[in-house]
Amino acid sequence: MRAFVVVVPVGEIDVASDRLWQLGVRAIEERVVRDDADRVELWTAVGDEPSAVERAVAAVGQRWPVRTVDVVDDATDTWREFAAPIWVDEDLVVVPAWQEHGFGEGVISVEIEPGGAFGLGDHPTTLLSLRAARRELRRSGPGAEVLDVGCGTGVIAVTAALLTGGSVRAVDLASAAVEATLDNAARNGVAQQVLGDATPVGDLDGAYELVVANILAPTLVEMAGDLRRLTAPEGRLVVSGILADRHDHVLRALEPMVVDRTDTLDSWAAVTLRHPPPTSTLRLR
Repeated sequence: MRAFVVVVPVGEIDVASDRLWQLGVRAIEERVVRDDADRVELWTAVGDEPSAVERAVAAVGQRWPVRTVDVVDDATDTWREFAAPIWVDEDLVVVPAWQEHGFGEGVISVEIEPGGAFGLGDHPTTLLSLRAARRELRRSGPGAEVLDVGCGTGVIAVTAALLTGGSVRAVDLASAAVEATLDNAARNGVAQQVLGDATPVGDLDGAYELVVANILAPTLVEMAGDLRRLTAPEGRLVVSGILADRHDHVLRALEPMVVDRTDTLDSWAAVTLRHPPPTSTLRLR
C-alpha cells in the first residue's frame, strides 16, 4: 500500500484537507514536519492505481509538494475502528459493512465496504449527493433509470437501486472503484440492477432520469456536454464535489441547463439541474 503525502503550511491545513476529502479519502493524519514548525504533512491513501494518484496530484500537487510512500497495509485501516453509520435521512442510513447493526422497522440500511476505493458517504459532497438523489428519485418514482458518474465505492449507485428497484449504470475509470461498486451491489442484494464498468462518459449512450456526478469541478467542466446529453428531457442532473462559493464556472459549462435547486453543507454544494422547457413558436397565417 502506498500513502499519499501532502506538505502544507499550518494555515492551509483546512484547504488542503478539503481537497483530499473531495477525492473521497477515508482518513487524513497530520504529522509534524521535523525542524519546520510552520508546515505539517497530511498523510492519506488514494489507491495504488496510476489514475488515482494522478487525480490526487491534479487536486493538490500544483499548490503543495506531494510524494508517495510505501506503508504497511494495517496502518491505513485504523480508521475502521472509528467509522460510524451515516444517516442520509430519517429512514435511510449508510452502514460500514464490518459493523453489526439493527435499526427500526422501515429503515433502509446500505452496507458499504470501501475495499480499494474510497467513500462511505460521510464526506459532505457524498452526503449532499445522496440526499439530492433521494429527493429526485421520490419525484421520478419507482423504476427510474440512474447513472452514477465517478461511482467510487458505489454508495450512490447501490442506494439508488435499493430505493427505486430500477437499473443503475455506475462508471469510474478506477478499476478498484468498479470492483468495490459491484461487490457492494451484491452485498446489498442489487447485483442484478447495478451495471458497473470503466466506460468513459463520452462513450455512454442513453437518457437517464437521474444523473449524479460527484467529482472534481475541472472534470465536471470537461464532461459537461456529455452530462447534459445523458440527462433525459424531463430528468435531473445532480453535480457535487464543488465549493459552495466557487462553482459558477461549472454551471456556465452546463448551460443551457438551469438550476433547479442548490444544497450546501459546510463549504460544499450540490446543485440539481434540469433542461429548460422547449421553446414554442407561433406560426402566423
